[in-house]
Amino acid sequence: MDRQVDLIWMGESAPPPWPLGEVRRVSSEPDGLCNFMVGALESTAASAWLFWDSALGNPDPGTIEKVLSLPGDVWHAGLLLGMDRKPALFDFVSPTWMLNRDPDPLIEATSWRLSLRACLLPVEVVRQMGFLRVGFETLEGAALEMGHRYIRRGVLVRHIPWLIDWPPVEEPMSLPIEEQLWFIYYRARRMWSRWALMRAILSGTVNPFDAVGAWREVCRSVRSADPPPYVDPAREIITTGDQPPRVSIIIPTIDRYPYLRTLLDQLRGQTIQPQEIIVIDQTPKDRRDMTLEADFADLPLRLLTLEQAGQCSSRNAGLQSASGDYILFIDDDDEVPLDLIEGHLENMRRFDTPVSCGTAHEVSAGPLPEDFTYIRASDIFPTNNALIRREVLRGSGLFDLAYERGARADGDIGMRIYLSGQLMVYNPEISVLHHHAPRGGLRTHKARAITYGSSRNSLTARHLPAVTEIYLAYRYFMPRQVREMLWLRIFGTFSIRGGWGRKLLKALISLCLLPDTLWRIHLRHRKARLMLRDYPQIPRLEE
Repeated sequence: MDRQVDLIWMGESAPPPWPLGEVRRVSSEPDGLCNFMVGALESTAASAWLFWDSALGNPDPGTIEKVLSLPGDVWHAGLLLGMDRKPALFDFVSPTWMLNRDPDPLIEATSWRLSLRACLLPVEVVRQMGFLRVGFETLEGAALEMGHRYIRRGVLVRHIPWLIDWPPVEEPMSLPIEEQLWFIYYRARRMWSRWALMRAILSGTVNPFDAVGAWREVCRSVRSADPPPYVDPAREIITTGDQPPRVSIIIPTIDRYPYLRTLLDQLRGQTIQPQEIIVIDQTPKDRRDMTLEADFADLPLRLLTLEQAGQCSSRNAGLQSASGDYILFIDDDDEVPLDLIEGHLENMRRFDTPVSCGTAHEVSAGPLPEDFTYIRASDIFPTNNALIRREVLRGSGLFDLAYERGARADGDIGMRIYLSGQLMVYNPEISVLHHHAPRGGLRTHKARAITYGSSRNSLTARHLPAVTEIYLAYRYFMPRQVREMLWLRIFGTFSIRGGWGRKLLKALISLCLLPDTLWRIHLRHRKARLMLRDYPQIPRLEE
């Protein structure tokens, strides 16, 4: 290995000999550690720092060299060192965010909950993203804020359980309420700090007097801005001498032939040609277009027909029929660039990932949110623009039939892929134009009648959670997290874009509609709980 790795030793015992670089003894007190490392940043010749707690024994140089060859930018063993499910107040802000659900601590997986007690941190990441923020009194609280800041700004943060031999037996770690509020304050707007504090008091999570004291401390601070998104100047696309990859494209369709024909015509000119294009047609027989195969005879088109429409059964049928090593998911109302397949494959090689996720620009929609404008670990699996190695689906399973006619089938399979430990990388440069056709798709089943965007532009529209969305939350999160998700959705019905006049009017209308909102959510919640008796129904990928 030609990369120097300095050992940052925390503890009273003497550090071991370290053949990979220099040894620096430091205190584990956050402010002192931060000041020391900021000073060391100017003079270090190391390409990475290994932060290590002496209580874990001596690190193995061979293990560290192996870790450096893994996908990712930062590697740690935080989920084995007590960082899972922390900070608890985060559940009041992002209760059902994919990356708020911890994977099994015994597998390699994406996780921002790092611990500096065992963490391999490239120096270039610190130069661009900064180190610990001052103000935290515990190393755990400061490390959690740093890990979340990193992953939200494009750093690929991975939990590696075999980075340590085994964690020492300890009492479960708890973060003081002040540390948790500092985390929320830095990682979200001050409004969300107030919301988290209010919900924590009302739910009995914290003592009101302790909460008020902690809030006073937070109010004295000035929130600093996050750095620009991370860019790794050393990362290059991995070139291989393999044969061109075999890509199968899966396209479910219902009564959208004009859109589908435009898409198929664009697939003719792909810079890397697919091995097969599998269209699963669920259009009623009396309206079915029987000329597709003849009109696109120059394409490797395979047409499957289903008499009963369903988004999950159609995609599962396509997957069971596919023969490619890679599966590209796109929608029938997408318009795609000529280098779509090539862009996904380059993304896979560049980041050594089996799952590449792109973006979908919506017709008549506003600009993308900021975190959808740069490369990062993906917390979505967009079934209208994603490429995945077929083998990954053997471990995760196919689409859950619970979502056959409801929303969030993509969220469910994405969650299972993430929890299996696979690295998913989102790249906004791989984009499609999504038309949101007025007929077909989930609209056939009267789903997605009101979207998040439409509810924020209308005085009366309410974006309430679908039954399948509540079912998804119960599948992967704790009941208290589901409860907080529902409170956030109720709170969201009062939100609208525009001036203060529109905001006030929306608040008054939503207040009048609140009893109906609560009743509708209650009914959907009850149906979601009943679904848990019969689902999940997740087929396995056949040989």
